[in-house]
Amino acid sequence: MTIKKACPVVLRSSETLEILAFEHPLAGLQLVKGSVEPGESTETAAARELFEEAGIQGKVVRDLGAWRSPITGQMWAFHECHVAQDLPDTWVHHTEDDGGHEFRFFWHPLMSEPSETWHQIYKDALGFIRLSLAKAPMGN
Repeated sequence: MTIKKACPVVLRSSETLEILAFEHPLAGLQLVKGSVEPGESTETAAARELFEEAGIQGKVVRDLGAWRSPITGQMWAFHECHVAQDLPDTWVHHTEDDGGHEFRFFWHPLMSEPSETWHQIYKDALGFIRLSLAKAPMGN
């Protein structure tokens, strides 16, 4: 099946392992992700989406696998991305998505259960990421 979505995964170690997430003004808490353009690799799409949605440059450092969303049936590719700069705890980025929105970025503790303000598709995606990282810890 064709992979339709690419999801860049940006992690940081604070007191615990955290994943970059954001609050969409209309759709709640979610992860950065977007469509893979025709002829584009999922790695390129992940880096592009990270820049478009978060305003940060990232480099794909490893593939975390593909996952089929039980809600949409779409295949998503997850790629861990390294970001050269230190990112703040929170920030707002204006994106051109859907006519323009302000996304409020924050760090979610990866092992914490997401609250009800997360859409179910992203709760499921977080579960997939946790499993992928458990199977292939850093450095392997």
